[in-house]
Amino acid sequence: MNETQQEIHDVVIVGGGPAGVSAAIYTARADLSTLIVDKDIASGALGMASKIANYPGYENEIKGLELLEDMRRQAEKFGVKFIQDKAIGADLMSEEKSIYGNAGVYPGRAVIIATGAMGRGRRVEGEERLLGRGISYCATCDAAFYRDQIVAVAGNSGEAVEEALFLTKFVSQIHFFSPTDTLKVPAELAEELANQPKVKLYANARVKEFFGEETLQGVRYVVKGSEEQEVTVTGAFVYLQGGKPITDYLMEQVSVGKSGGIVTDKEYSTSVPGVYAVGDVLEDHIKQVIVSAAEGATAGIAVEKFLRGRKKMTVDWGE
Repeated sequence: MNETQQEIHDVVIVGGGPAGVSAAIYTARADLSTLIVDKDIASGALGMASKIANYPGYENEIKGLELLEDMRRQAEKFGVKFIQDKAIGADLMSEEKSIYGNAGVYPGRAVIIATGAMGRGRRVEGEERLLGRGISYCATCDAAFYRDQIVAVAGNSGEAVEEALFLTKFVSQIHFFSPTDTLKVPAELAEELANQPKVKLYANARVKEFFGEETLQGVRYVVKGSEEQEVTVTGAFVYLQGGKPITDYLMEQVSVGKSGGIVTDKEYSTSVPGVYAVGDVLEDHIKQVIVSAAEGATAGIAVEKFLRGRKKMTVDWGE
C-alpha cells in the first residue's frame, strides 16, 4: 500500500469530473488535505465529450478531455492528490469514513460523491447469472484466473482499453467488442490496442448474450450490418456504460430518489453527516458541466464548514 492510501485525508472525493475537481479546488484552498479517487480521466461524461462550446472562459470549442485536463492541472496546483482506482465499496457510517478501491482503501474525515451517471440499468442477457462464474468487472482483480485462456472485453472507454491491455499479460487471446465504430480514448491508446497481437477488435459490435450453464462458455454478438455470431470464451470483462447514477459501491448507505440518484439538501449534504454528493449522480440533475462545477464549489465550501464546526463561511476564497 502506498503513502497516499495510508494517509487519512480530510476529504476523499470519489470521481474526477468537473463536480469532483471543482469541489477539490475549494477544499484544498481551505487547507484541507484532499484526495480524488477516479477510475479513468477519459471514462466520464466530460472526458468522452467530443466538444464543449458553452463553458465560460473558453471562446472557442474545446474537447471535453482537454477542459477536464485544464481543471485537473489547476487542482494539482492547489495541492489536490489524484489516484487512479475504481471504487468498489464504502464505509460511510463510521466517524472515519473509507472508500474501498481495487488497489487499496482511502480513509477520510469527509467524503464527496461525484461518480456521475454512466452506470448501467439493463444488463446483457446472462450477465447477472454468470457474474463471478466467468463474468467480471475488474481485469486487475481477476486476470490471473484466466491465464492462457481466451476471453472477451466489452466496452469502448479508456477503462476498457486499459483493462484489455493488462489482460494481454495473462490470456492467450482477447475478443474486444466495441459498441461504437471508434474507441472513446486518445489516439495513442487506441493505436496501442489495435497493434496488440492478442487482441481482435470488433467495431460496432453489440453483445447480445453471455451463455453457459454453470460457467461462461461464450458470447453471442452482432456487428452492425451482419447476422448474429458467437465466439467461445471462458471469461468476459464488461465495461459497458449507460445513463444511471453510479451508486452501487455505496451499498445503499445514502438515500436515493426514484430514478436512483442521490438526494441532498441545498449544500449537497446527503442523509449521512459528512457525506456530500454533486454532479450527475444526483436525483433530477441538469447534465451541464457548469452546473456540476457550481455544485462542486458549493459542496467544497460546505465540507470546510462541517469539518471545522462552523455555520458561517470564514475562509477567504478569493475570486
